[in-house]
Amino acid sequence: MIDMKRRLFLASTVVAALAVLSVSSCRKDPLKDMTAEESRIYVTNYDNNVDFKSYHTFSIVDSVAVLSNSKDPKKESTDYDKALIAAVKKGMQDKGFTLVDKSAKPELAINLSRIDNTFSSIYYNPGYWSGGLGYWDTGYWGYPGYGYFWPSYYTVYSRERSVAIDMVDLKNKQDNKLTAIWNAMFRGTGVWNTENVDSMTQAVFDQSPYLKH
Repeated sequence: MIDMKRRLFLASTVVAALAVLSVSSCRKDPLKDMTAEESRIYVTNYDNNVDFKSYHTFSIVDSVAVLSNSKDPKKESTDYDKALIAAVKKGMQDKGFTLVDKSAKPELAINLSRIDNTFSSIYYNPGYWSGGLGYWDTGYWGYPGYGYFWPSYYTVYSRERSVAIDMVDLKNKQDNKLTAIWNAMFRGTGVWNTENVDSMTQAVFDQSPYLKH
């Protein structure tokens, strides 16, 4: 009777061990087996002293700045860029803001950029807006001579394309500076693919519940 119990116990142990090995072999490696969608990260930052309900109108750039440390900056209107502009417009309107032409003195300005750098790491600091070097300088919004202010919040890692959406306050101007009050960034695999634009844009607006009129 004792031998039978031992044999049953050993058999059960072997079966359990095989089951654990089987499950382990099927389990996804968190780094190696991520899908493109799982690799994407959505970062949002905002000024928590701002009452977004106090803003009514916004305008958005008519093309997208393409920024790289290995090529000259430029503005583009590819199918991807047009889709991004349309998606951000819709996201803002769904939040209750009214789209107006930039000549109508909007209260908010939306700048869009695609970033492609090869540094091992860089601090994301949109100081590249100032200086009129082919980026979205403040003269585009009717404030030549002004600078943008935005503190550095996070790091963009090497060899990873990203997309930045910057919301600038045009209503409250101080000391010849325009302040960015909300920012969103897409990072990861496929962020420059047109078919992903709508879902990525929706994601950053969904995780910004404070952003509404």
